Amino acid sequence: MDLLDDSIVPEHAREVKQQAREFAEEYIEPNAEEYYRTGEYPWEILEAGMDAGLVAQDIAEEYGGSGYDLEQILAIAEEFYKADAGIALTLQLASFGCEIVEQYGSEEQKEEYLRPVAENDQISGLAVSEPETGSDLAGMTTTAEKTDDGWVLNGEKYWIGNGVEADWLTVYAKTGDAEDRYSNYSMFIVETDTEGYEAEHIPEKMGMRASKQAHIVFDDCTIPEENLVGTAGGGFYMLADFFNHGRVVVGGHGLGMAAAAIEEAWDFVHDRNAFGRNISEFQAVQHDLADMLLEFESARSLNWRAAEKVKNHDNAGYWAALCKCRSTEASVFCAERGMQLHGGRSNLTDRRIARVYRDVRIPVIYEGANAVQRNLIYRQRQ
Repeated sequence: MDLLDDSIVPEHAREVKQQAREFAEEYIEPNAEEYYRTGEYPWEILEAGMDAGLVAQDIAEEYGGSGYDLEQILAIAEEFYKADAGIALTLQLASFGCEIVEQYGSEEQKEEYLRPVAENDQISGLAVSEPETGSDLAGMTTTAEKTDDGWVLNGEKYWIGNGVEADWLTVYAKTGDAEDRYSNYSMFIVETDTEGYEAEHIPEKMGMRASKQAHIVFDDCTIPEENLVGTAGGGFYMLADFFNHGRVVVGGHGLGMAAAAIEEAWDFVHDRNAFGRNISEFQAVQHDLADMLLEFESARSLNWRAAEKVKNHDNAGYWAALCKCRSTEASVFCAERGMQLHGGRSNLTDRRIARVYRDVRIPVIYEGANAVQRNLIYRQRQ
């Protein structure tokens, strides 16, 4: 069963999709259970992904990357997340935030910060969410005050991928108090060895355990004036565009996990007998599997359509919100049905379906909670 076939994938993204599939089969799948059990950061797999040219390659060729576009990154996401969501998230977060620097940063910033990530000498991260707020981008409280020495950051960030491991982060902070609350935020590059930057891993999570998130505290953390990305006050608008692309890729997270749940459930029911026959012969079981396929195939069609729309800046916010909701919720549906079809065995933590079930609960929240995405869908269609 090849649910992630490339018939729907644009031709230019098919080669990298095949590379991602081969990498996932060799490096991610065989190690998924161990990394879920230990919760360790998968440095060796990350380095292998770098060597394979599958990490941080959305950075432009002029700065050392491969210039992969949105559809190529989506193709990689499907394959990686089908193999294991926690390891996949680590691989895809290695260049998180670089897109903002590439689009809005100065040439000096691009050379100093993008090139080492593209050449796999450094990893980056993006710090937006805070302990008390995530989806309200205009409600963040971490501040950056302009001084004679540059910018001084104070506050906290939470759920930050690579907050401990990264060499530098792109940080979203409040720089104004204008009546227009959306113009009060800016983006900054902060090196993680800067005095006043402290980060620690968040305690063990239920899902995606091979990916590490951090709690960051900025305590009079002073950075140079030239570490401001783009224009002061433009941070909210930078993120709005950035998250449109990110939500399409997060849809790919959901598609990969939905495919994993379907394949696992399909194999299980066809290998088990009850009441004198194979349980795949029961109509109720067949209907469950059919419903899972309906959810998956409709979500995947929408997601790839949305990728083209967002890539072409065609009502991007609307399409990004649609596919993010649809694909991540399809993964929840498929994982829940898969658990039910596994019966009591679904409770065994070494079962792949149990890992998928835990993992699918997370993408419906990150990159903008789905309830907020529904607000965007409604508002942007009026």
